[in-house]
Amino acid sequence: MMQNGSAEPREMRTALLLSKEQLTLLHTAHVMIFGLGGVGSYAAEALARMGVGKLTIVDKDVFDESNINRQLGALQSTVGQSKVSVTRTRLLDINPNLIIQGVEQFHLPDSPVEIDTDVNLVIDAVDTIAAKLLIIETCNKRNIPVISSMGMGNRLNPTMIQLGDIYQTSNCALSRVMRKELRKRGIQALRCVYSTEEALTTAESIPAKNGTRPAPGSVAYVPSVAGLYMAYDGVETLLHRRTMEDRH
Repeated sequence: MMQNGSAEPREMRTALLLSKEQLTLLHTAHVMIFGLGGVGSYAAEALARMGVGKLTIVDKDVFDESNINRQLGALQSTVGQSKVSVTRTRLLDINPNLIIQGVEQFHLPDSPVEIDTDVNLVIDAVDTIAAKLLIIETCNKRNIPVISSMGMGNRLNPTMIQLGDIYQTSNCALSRVMRKELRKRGIQALRCVYSTEEALTTAESIPAKNGTRPAPGSVAYVPSVAGLYMAYDGVETLLHRRTMEDRH
């Protein structure tokens, strides 16, 4: 990753702010990202651009036209293509040295995706509550740092996005459900990105697909900011090699 003791050209600007030791911590880190939608795609790309050495990206979906307004890999030319495949190609174009594993699978209780033993951080950017709880429970048991995205749909103001603990959240229906379920499981803290903006009520909704609930409204600059917040918090964790306990 380094040439003659100095940063490679693509990392020169980053190296003005981070030490060689910090860059090495990123180069040797393994981050697992569940979900490559409006939040997860931006988190994945920011981590790749920061020089994280190994990524595992998990998503079974393909791009459709309704993704183009907010997801990095969604273009007219990629409609119908695998999110994992498109994202993998894009991230390797950013950093050819990146070790990247793609898993085209939904993470659900009856078909979980294994979290490798060398994973240093997990990014939860999925929408399904059952999947989120499974990810968080697994990380909690194994003391793997995890940051989870709460609801970003039906919101317009990115300045109201915050980082904090799940038990500090407000104005978020998903957070309310998650708090209740986490209490049942004895999980007393969860690092998350959330919005304090009251969700807007829309007169119409996009029909559900694959048996899921109708999709909420979305814009380009809310989920993307949430994803970048997750990348920032993840990098801070990796630079200090924090465990789950250290983060709370």
